[in-house]
Amino acid sequence: MIELPFLVVSDAEGHLFEIPEYRMAGMTLNTPVLPEEEALIPLPHGSDLFLLPERVPLGYDPRRREFVEVREYQGERVYAAAAFMAPAHVQIYRSAYRTPPGAPRLSLHNFTALGWREGHFYVAGHRIDPDMRQDLAFFNRYMIEQESRRVLRRFPRNRLVRHLVENCVRRYSCPAARNFVLGRWECPIPVSPGCNAACVGCISEQPAETGVRSPQERLSFIPTVEEIVEFTVPHLQQAPRAVVSFGQGCEGEPLLAGDIIEEAIREIRRRTDRGIINLNTNASRPEVVERLCRAGLDSIRVSMNSAQKFYYEAYYRPRHYSFEDVLESLRIVRQYRRWSSINYFVFPGFTDHPHEIAALERLITGVGLNMIQTRNLNIDPEWYIEELRLSELTGQALGILSWLNRLRQRFPEVKLGYFNPPAEAMSGTAVVKSDAAD
Repeated sequence: MIELPFLVVSDAEGHLFEIPEYRMAGMTLNTPVLPEEEALIPLPHGSDLFLLPERVPLGYDPRRREFVEVREYQGERVYAAAAFMAPAHVQIYRSAYRTPPGAPRLSLHNFTALGWREGHFYVAGHRIDPDMRQDLAFFNRYMIEQESRRVLRRFPRNRLVRHLVENCVRRYSCPAARNFVLGRWECPIPVSPGCNAACVGCISEQPAETGVRSPQERLSFIPTVEEIVEFTVPHLQQAPRAVVSFGQGCEGEPLLAGDIIEEAIREIRRRTDRGIINLNTNASRPEVVERLCRAGLDSIRVSMNSAQKFYYEAYYRPRHYSFEDVLESLRIVRQYRRWSSINYFVFPGFTDHPHEIAALERLITGVGLNMIQTRNLNIDPEWYIEELRLSELTGQALGILSWLNRLRQRFPEVKLGYFNPPAEAMSGTAVVKSDAAD
């Protein structure tokens, strides 16, 4: 029998180490658990490791056969540690710890259970998408900088290109922006400084009273149609497995710039029919989504934390739209026979709860969904539990791995993954190009 990995903790300076006397634990909602062997994988290359300030690690004592708080080791105070997994991986269990009163909120990252076995870190995770477009091994810093300079020379007066290079590539090392300058795969198109939601865990704008900082700064201007078209058309014409995507982490809600996106799509399609034009969105304006489909939009990815109205609106805190508008947008996309995905935030203990599973399955059949892109929710877990009142949930969660297996069995036609697919990867329902731009 393979032993579970050792518990990993951190000292006050952020040095991580294992404690052989205890085994790693995971957390589902508020309950500590022992990870199953099939839930453990070596730490993916490109992942980050975190010290969790003031959090008391929870480990499993194999001698006493119980979970224990580990406040000190060899006379020194220790803190909980966690992994922020590389893209394409879904969290099975979050890091197990207790939070004392007065502890600061955690940063807007995802905190996966972490252990140590036979010279390697292990995490409670699962690779959900084999696509390697954001694998760190495929990024060469020297080449990225060389290509960034080339792109700036090619589009010297394009503000959006300058934003993608100077802000997204050089400041944040954004994988999508890096792929743009490298001329491959998916290219981002941020367009909207404004938003019509006040998401609890917004990564581009946080009120000071939350006590957390947004990890990105929001776009400060609205690009022109020509600025969009100038660099997206060459990308679609030349890049392998080409996708261009409106709606990025460094902006608000792209549908608020619907007129510009509509005109840009029409102009792009006048110049090329190659590749996929995608929209990442909260889907708050069905009438705008329909206009974009008529203009030539190929696919949509709708972000949601829950398929249940109460929990969705508790997290997104929508302004002048409702959960019903989101569902209607998804229906419209399928009416136009375009590819529909949801960007589904995974939170162990809630995502795999029977009520949420039932709601998601109703959504899949009700809107004719093509794909579920699983995303690890970047937020302090206890903040999320408090805001959504998840402690009130009753009943046993299925487990994230079992939930994924259930989806595969019950909905084999629905693709599970992490990234917006290129045309070559869209199976089942074909994407039908609009002729509205002709």
